[in-house]
Amino acid sequence: MRTQDAGHRAAGVAAIADRDYRRAGDEYTRAGWRVLSDPREGIDPFDADEKGWVGDGLQYLATSAVCYRVAGEDTRATRRGVEGVAVAKDLTNGLDHPVQHACLEEFVADFRTVAGLDGAAAAYREAEAAYEAAGSAVEDPQVWGTTPLFEAAATLLQQVARGPADGEIAIPWEDLHGTDPDDPGRFLAQRAVVKRQRFPGLVRQAVGDAFLAAPRGTTEYDTDHHRCPHCDSTDVNWVAESVLCLRCSRPTAETN
Repeated sequence: MRTQDAGHRAAGVAAIADRDYRRAGDEYTRAGWRVLSDPREGIDPFDADEKGWVGDGLQYLATSAVCYRVAGEDTRATRRGVEGVAVAKDLTNGLDHPVQHACLEEFVADFRTVAGLDGAAAAYREAEAAYEAAGSAVEDPQVWGTTPLFEAAATLLQQVARGPADGEIAIPWEDLHGTDPDDPGRFLAQRAVVKRQRFPGLVRQAVGDAFLAAPRGTTEYDTDHHRCPHCDSTDVNWVAESVLCLRCSRPTAETN
């Protein structure tokens, strides 16, 4: 178990598979608020936490905004974006490491992007500067980059990017970071650079295509036990209690 979302994330993934993006937005909203209020047993969202488990809640709220925009519910997406910016800023009162504050700045930019708010590019540049400034306090940026907070901040970008990439991983972890971990600030600042350059266009494409791919879970290619009734693919994505087609993110069917 990662965080305590009361099953709403799984319901949101199932709604994405059904192409019911409004319902998906509702479920991801509920997952977000549930995790933000009580992230994990023994974890207070307003206390210092080196792992940053509360990041899952931010990710789910941001995902809800994308779902609403794909569903044509722009007003609700705007509200999630405004809420998310406020919550991400407030969480700096609990998470206390400078590099975590930089990641929360990254989330602020993400919320502006997914909700179509003004100032996203400037917010990413602020996150980039915050990472650079935090570099001297970071011993191993790769360790920070794999904590739940940082993974949560990468997950939605990777999910949205799956749509135009036929379900594949279009932005792997290695592409999201710099090439030199001995320069921690620059290594982590690359996250903000990549998002500034790519995330707004990917969100616009998802909205234009009226399609958001499901998140990627455990995958298997060229199976002899599942075939998608919608696109005929035999590639499978097991994610959040759903068994989906890796390619089109619809429910796939067992063949025996």
